[in-house]
Amino acid sequence: MIAAYLNILVVFAIILVGYVLTQVKWFDNKTADLFSKLVLNVTLPLSMFLNMTEKFNRHDFLELFSGILLPFVSIIVTFFISLAYSRITKVERTRRGSFQTMFTAANTIFMGLPVNMAIFGEKAIPFALLYYICNTTFFFTIGIMMISSDNPENHLNPASFSFKKLAKQLLSPAIMGFIVGIMWMLTDIPVPKPINDFASYIGGMTTALSLFVIGIIIYQTGFKKLQMDKDVAGVLIGRYIISPLVVFGLSFIIPVPSLMLKVFILQSAMPVQNAMPILARGYGADSKFATSALTYSILGYFIFIFIILSIFF
Repeated sequence: MIAAYLNILVVFAIILVGYVLTQVKWFDNKTADLFSKLVLNVTLPLSMFLNMTEKFNRHDFLELFSGILLPFVSIIVTFFISLAYSRITKVERTRRGSFQTMFTAANTIFMGLPVNMAIFGEKAIPFALLYYICNTTFFFTIGIMMISSDNPENHLNPASFSFKKLAKQLLSPAIMGFIVGIMWMLTDIPVPKPINDFASYIGGMTTALSLFVIGIIIYQTGFKKLQMDKDVAGVLIGRYIISPLVVFGLSFIIPVPSLMLKVFILQSAMPVQNAMPILARGYGADSKFATSALTYSILGYFIFIFIILSIFF
């Protein structure tokens, strides 16, 4: 347990470096955009490929993919809880969709991936990606529609479900790296050393770049702009209490291997999605609420992660 705490502190230390470097003007919003693109389109796909080819065989893969039902069901259950919670606590109509989306969807890449790697090592990445697939499916279908519904005057075109948009998100470079890694692994052909080294060097940047993005976001948001109210508190309850408890409870009905369950619990208890403030602003929703919820969820994670580790691990 102490080792896990120390690894988490390393994660927070890298976030602090990103914060400080933004404060001294080395990093800015353009840097965050650049790092995000690098992670999602270059370093993470190579990391996915490398981990599938190095860490798994056919048997391991079949066991891996059989566990996708648990995160899928848990996200749906958590979403229905968010619907009830938002009505019971009378969340304002102009932020209700954003509230329900943030209550349900987690930051499974920029925060979830580094934290899981810090605690469990690279063997946790494929499990983390399974949760990411389910989380991304929800966020870019139901989540986008809910955020759009917060704009009653419809100043912008409301979001609508699109199989094309969903396919684009699910067939992102990260997922494609995962798929190519699976296909190569199933052939039992060793990865040539130059390719392996190339993927290792570039894929190894994923964690640091992801955490720098979090540090930049915290600084750019600014503490003076934050507003804590019952709705922001409700988002934190959903992220750090309801969501992991749902995963844990469903594990008695949908059993999965121990490590997979632990990764799912950690992934479910991550901060709000990074893109929430941008999407809220774009769809005419309450962007200040989304920004406050995102930042408080990141800051609150410094405390909740240790509570979660103490309870479930």
